[in-house]
Amino acid sequence: MYRYDLVDNKLVAERVRQYRDQLSRYLAGRLSEDEFRPLRLQNGLYIQRHAPMLRVAIPYGQLSARQVRKLAEIARRYDRDYAHLTTRQNIQFNWPRLEDTPDILEHLAEVEMHAIQTSGNCIRNTTTDHFAGVAADEFADPRPTCELIRQWSTFHPEFAYLPRKFKIAVNGAAVDRAATLAHDIGLQLVTDAQGLPGYRVFAGGGLGRTPFIGHLIRDFLPQAELLNYLDAMLRIYNLHGRRDNKYKARIKILIRDLTPARYAEEVEAEWARLAGGPAAVPPEEFRRLEQFFEPPAYACLPGECVPLRQALADSKPFSNWFKRNVMAHKVDGYAAVTLSLKKTGVPPGDITSDQLDAVAALAERYSFGEVRVSHEQNLILADVRQDDLFSVWNAARDVGLATPNIGLLTNIICCPGGDFCSLANAKSIPVAQAIQERIEERVDALDYLHDIGELDLNISGCINACGHHHIGHIGILGVDKNGEEWYQVTIGGAQGNQAALGKVIGPSFAREQMPDVIESLLEVYLRERHADERFIDTVRRLGIDPFRDHVYRERVDA
Repeated sequence: MYRYDLVDNKLVAERVRQYRDQLSRYLAGRLSEDEFRPLRLQNGLYIQRHAPMLRVAIPYGQLSARQVRKLAEIARRYDRDYAHLTTRQNIQFNWPRLEDTPDILEHLAEVEMHAIQTSGNCIRNTTTDHFAGVAADEFADPRPTCELIRQWSTFHPEFAYLPRKFKIAVNGAAVDRAATLAHDIGLQLVTDAQGLPGYRVFAGGGLGRTPFIGHLIRDFLPQAELLNYLDAMLRIYNLHGRRDNKYKARIKILIRDLTPARYAEEVEAEWARLAGGPAAVPPEEFRRLEQFFEPPAYACLPGECVPLRQALADSKPFSNWFKRNVMAHKVDGYAAVTLSLKKTGVPPGDITSDQLDAVAALAERYSFGEVRVSHEQNLILADVRQDDLFSVWNAARDVGLATPNIGLLTNIICCPGGDFCSLANAKSIPVAQAIQERIEERVDALDYLHDIGELDLNISGCINACGHHHIGHIGILGVDKNGEEWYQVTIGGAQGNQAALGKVIGPSFAREQMPDVIESLLEVYLRERHADERFIDTVRRLGIDPFRDHVYRERVDA
């Protein structure tokens, strides 16, 4: 876990006191709405469609059981008994009273948490692989780098008022589970020919109104120069980024206009002035940060677990869950478990206060007191003994967190949409629920899902793309058509090593049509796929035309 030092604690405590005073003055009428707005945004407080929303930072998605219990307490005491996990590995409370928000921030500070820089034109929460440190395909733990960036970026005076918000992701595994190519800056840990650690640097990725896949800016950056190089990248953005038009203010637009080659040249020139300077990171600092993430006291266990093998043979439901929600661990005898927050009938990413308490208890008993948040809006117990998996499954099932759908169609990524967000053009949650319910109605629902196989379905309620619809194998975007809610569909998007943006298949659809549209897309896939071919592979091979033609023919025939 990250560890606050005296400086961290003092800064966060002072920020809470400042905000309490600012809110008091606003409620007394001594600060105008325009004066208060930037102050509340600096503390993660939005005003949504029905109530304030407080977004709490979870650095690179890592929580202790103690922090999870505190989040449960806040949800129970100050919200409506639930919270929402986001695609930036943060957590949101959708119903706090404005006057209670200083108390909530004070509670968060007690467990080394805050809401600073979860909003505004600043460097946001750095994200990473939710299996960091335990994945079998990992060659370097990205969390020390994330922690370095957290310490560097929080309260950084030069980058507190960027042209627009700024997002960084870090990956250290063979498979990119951090969606680095969809970020303003993406860092992939690598080594050079001599085996020295460093980074492959990408920039200009991002979704929203004008989506882009990130461009390779530098093939190898020495580890010690990370902060100097990030400084150079942010300085060039700060210098040239548009401030007159928020729709053209992201770094992806700057890089498009300058060209990636020209942007890289300017960064290299700026870095030449900074390299070797005070922000260079010595090896001993990385060693210090690595101590924050030392492996827990793993037991010496056999690679094959006989009780697990027997439980898999005896229970088909447990076996189904094991296939979808359990991932191989780099330590023999252990596994990483994903607790699904995508049960049909529940808004994707929502979790109740009782469930949060149950997760904290599971973490304490089975996973060294630690919980992870994925950008796919689920929770992870990263260090579970294989002989405990059956018990974990039973406990998770008891509290509604054992849906066996990770990687499948019903594991929908979904923003809060028009039910909450004042920016949304359309509702997202009812569309997700309607699609899940249509699948659940099938007699062979689970077999059908497994037959379809790996498929990412992402839904956003507006062009800001908080649901990452551009990089879903199937993406759904809510649009406003003459004051009515309609939905545009894309296919062929992907995150990971082969990141791609989906292509729009045609005119938008009414909400009630969406389950039929999804079924029509799946019909083409099941008819046309080759053996063991995923949905995304079939789309790449055939293009969108046969999918589009079938979907719209079905609509006309209907």
